Amino acid sequence: LESSLLTQPWASVCLGESTFLAKACFRDTGYILLISDLSSVWYENVDAEAVEQRSKELNKRLTVHVSSFLHHLRNLMRPFLAGQPDTATSFSCHRAVGSLSLRVKSELSGLPFYWNFHCCPAPVEMVSCHLVQPLIRMSLVLQYQVQKLTSLLLEKDAEIEDYQESGAVLSRDRLRTEPFQEEKFKQNFMTE
Repeated sequence: LESSLLTQPWASVCLGESTFLAKACFRDTGYILLISDLSSVWYENVDAEAVEQRSKELNKRLTVHVSSFLHHLRNLMRPFLAGQPDTATSFSCHRAVGSLSLRVKSELSGLPFYWNFHCCPAPVEMVSCHLVQPLIRMSLVLQYQVQKLTSLLLEKDAEIEDYQESGAVLSRDRLRTEPFQEEKFKQNFMTE
């Protein structure tokens, strides 16, 4: 499950007044949820046996197979993570020292359906693998792209200067641009 979670994108989700980043992966054998407020990261990794036990505690009137519970949870979480939660489903969270609970209220087969995700602090390796390393890689890619675009702009300015020295004149003055100033761009970029 955790390796499958790596391929899932982070989603911005609102729970009450708080905004979180979250991602999840559901299978017939269990699920894994990762959620962060960018100060802390919590997770829950649950197998089918634990899902069955919790479903009996929370949903005494429902008797469905574990895979049906997991399928229903996946269907509830998918629109929530896409930023389009179903109006018939409510999500809330409760933070305590060292834990975060995400509570879900919905319906299944016409009966009330309840689920609590009991998240604990994620291990450093998980935070590094799912959050820190991808952010650093993305930062490096963006830095590389900025360098390539800077080089391209300087080349275009040299090309325009060559045209002007050969006597070329703009037919539309509104197209005129100032030469790219790399140092000024870097200073503005860092300031912003």
